[in-house]
Amino acid sequence: MRTEKKYLVDEVVTHLSKSDYVFLTNFERITVEETEELRGKLSDQGAEFHVVKNSILNVAAKDRDMPDLADWLAGPTAIVVGGNDPSGVAQALRSFCKSKEKNEVKVGVLGDQTLTEGDVKILADLPSIEVLKGQLLGLLNTPATQMVSVLNAVPTSVVNVLKAHADK
Repeated sequence: MRTEKKYLVDEVVTHLSKSDYVFLTNFERITVEETEELRGKLSDQGAEFHVVKNSILNVAAKDRDMPDLADWLAGPTAIVVGGNDPSGVAQALRSFCKSKEKNEVKVGVLGDQTLTEGDVKILADLPSIEVLKGQLLGLLNTPATQMVSVLNAVPTSVVNVLKAHADK
């Protein structure tokens, strides 16, 4: 492998190492301004958008032991990586694609699983990590709240009976 190609493969491997997921998207019809807008939205999620050459991405994916992406490496391809919330990144990418109606997500890889375009849409519809943590804390807190209510009900009932008896 030529040194230039090796350098490019190493650079893409570095990008792929930034997270345990990657989304491949087609960027064929978006303008430079739209690309900057997308990068800004993804940056808010801690993610990055990189245009890559298909053959380089294929070699880098094999180096990282990722699922085979050859079926989706046709036409202009960009990768989206980085950030701790794949759902939030998928949501930002999907909302951009939906609003511009110019590009689409080709495929996603989460861990060792390949995600179809439909799977990426489902992932985008999931709540963010912060919301999920809040829901989990609420679920954990519910039994304690109900127990306090039950324990508090008995003394409250006794006090109410005594107060009603005293008022007579």
